[in-house]
Parts: sequence; structure tokens; C-alpha cells
Amino acid sequence: MTSILEKIRNIPIAVPSLGDEEWQAMREPLLSGWLTQGPKVLQFEEEFAKLHDVKHALAVTSCTTGLHLALKALGVGPGDEVIIPAFTWVATANVVLYCGATPIFCDVDEETFNIKVSDIPSKITERTKVIIPVHLFGLCADIHAIRSIVPSHIKILEDAACAAGASYKGLSAGSLGDMAVFSFHPRKSITTGEGGMVTTQDKELNRLSEIMRNHGAEVPEEVRHSSAKPYLLPDFKMLGYNYRMTDLQAAVGLVQLQKLHSFIRERQTWAEYYTEKLQGIRWLKPQATPDYATQHAWQAYVCYVDPDLAPMPRNDIMDILQKKGIATRPGTHAVHMLSFYKDKYRIKMDDFPGAKACDHNTMAIPLHNKMTQEDFDYVIEALKAI
Repeated sequence: MTSILEKIRNIPIAVPSLGDEEWQAMREPLLSGWLTQGPKVLQFEEEFAKLHDVKHALAVTSCTTGLHLALKALGVGPGDEVIIPAFTWVATANVVLYCGATPIFCDVDEETFNIKVSDIPSKITERTKVIIPVHLFGLCADIHAIRSIVPSHIKILEDAACAAGASYKGLSAGSLGDMAVFSFHPRKSITTGEGGMVTTQDKELNRLSEIMRNHGAEVPEEVRHSSAKPYLLPDFKMLGYNYRMTDLQAAVGLVQLQKLHSFIRERQTWAEYYTEKLQGIRWLKPQATPDYATQHAWQAYVCYVDPDLAPMPRNDIMDILQKKGIATRPGTHAVHMLSFYKDKYRIKMDDFPGAKACDHNTMAIPLHNKMTQEDFDYVIEALKAI
């Protein structure tokens, strides 16, 4: 009997699911000549807001610029502190420094990989302005538990980079905190190349964000150009940035948004398949999914390689899989262990043991909407063979 492993396959960690519909969608802005922020961006914002049960959505150039914009709208500045999980992509910490504020690291849970709620109270001071729970890999953080222990004057900014389409206790990611920001990077479930979306229920926070997104202009470009006097330049009453999404990206985003739920359903099916077929591997533990996560968005399928049970270190396992044509990645990194942050704040590796363990032992295996049954079976058999 021929083994499925005899013929090496090439299975990337992630591949964006794009096709002719996205290609055709760009024709309209290309032919109209309206390539920068315009009517497609507005339509994308409206449909994204509707899908995520929020009043306002604002398209930006990336999740990183969106987080920066949101922190500025929330009034974060020099002297303020922002609590973030120690196990997250570095951008979550960088945006705090962009505002002149200080990131305060919090440990994470080794089963969900999300912020450890019990560790939050010890991080709160009179300088705490915002907390940024990350919905890591598409699993919502326990927002209600966080809100119950965080004073009401401290704002909650959801880092929902991985969580488009996710839900928590029946509520959409992006509607859970004071503000939220999503990513449309190609490794996410839906993509616009680069790009992000800021959401909020608060009219004033949205107004401030919209002004700062466009250099600080009181009147958006598309409004000015369609007015009776487009030659009159707007006033600028605050410092702003150029964080505007293009209509080309938004045209692609509109098509992708229509596919979001079907993409997630498919990922859910295959995530369950992985979990079922891999359960015999004692050293490989999938990300825990608590009952409050009514919809995991499955941006990635991330496991914990138990160092006490695994036959070899995680990196050696990743190397074996790489040689078999299976791409893997660490879940993400522990920011407090990155040289810049470690040196700047004199943090010790063991200060956040949960984040350290996740940094050393998490492993993402391929999960995307272009994989076939044979691809999934190949990954499963390769893991079983270790």
C-alpha cells in the first residue's frame, strides 16, 4: 500500500483565496479614475459595519495604522499606560509607543493563547488609559470578564486583526469594546492586500478617527471634490495622518466580504477535522475554544507542542515538516522577548512565563481555503509519523 507521504507536497501556511471576481471588481475604479479613497471605500465601510453589528467602520491602510488611529482617538499620549498581552504581534506594542505612551505587558493563558484575565488587575495603575485584548488567531478574548475587573474609565480597544467574522457570546467581534481594529493582510481570512478597518459604536470617536485618517482635514477629500466649490481647501484643526484606503483595495474587499462567512464555515470544518484526527498525538494540543467563543474565525490553526511529551523540540518538528513540504510558523512571538522591548524596559524572559511558553512551543500548521482533502491528510499523516 502506497503511503500518502511518499510523494512530497508543497503546502503553504496560508494562501489568499482570490479569483476572477476580485479581478473584475477593480475594473470600475480603474476605469472611473477614482483610485484613492472614494465611493468604494464608503460602501466597504458600510457593509463591514452592518456585518459586524457596529454603527461605524472606517477603512485604513493597515491594522497597525488603525490601532494607532484608535489610540489617538481615545486620547492616549505621553505619560499614559496601555495594557497589552505579552504574546502578540509586535504591532500591538509598537502603536503604543507611536503615541508616546508606555506598553504594560500582561501574561497570557497557555491554552487559549489570549490575555490572562487574572493577571490584569496587577497591571492597572492611575496611568492606565486603555487595555488592548487581542483576539488571537480568530478566538475572541473574554471581554466580559475583562470589563468586569477593569474600571469603567479605562477604555477597551479590541485588536481584532485575526477576527473578522468572529463572535463572542453571540456578539460580533468589533462590537465588544469601545473601539476595534481588523486586518486585511493576505494571511487573514479575507484580504485587500494590506488594509484594515476601525470600528466603534461611538459617533465622536469615529468622527475624530475620520479626521485624523485624512491629514486632520475637517472635510474628507471625496466630499470636497463632489461639492459646488471643490477648489476650496479644508481647514486643519488637528494633527493628522494619511491612513486612507484606496478604492482599488475596497473593491476587492467588497467581494471578499461577501465570501467571509463561507470562508469561515469551511475553515471551521477543517479545523474540526484536524482536531479529530490529531487527538491521538498526546504532545500536540490545539488552541482551546471556550464556550463563550460562539464563532472562532480560524485565521490560523495553532497548536501547543508540549515540551514534556514531544519527542523533540518544536523547531525540530517544524524542520521535519518543512522538508516534507509543509510550511509551519510559530503562533506569534512574545513581544517582551524581542530585543528592542527587552532592552528598552529591561524585561526578563521569565517575567511572563505563559507568553514565554507560547513563544517557544506554539506552532501554526496550514489552514486556508485553497487546501484540498489530500493536503489536510498529508499534514495529519506527517505529524503522526514524527
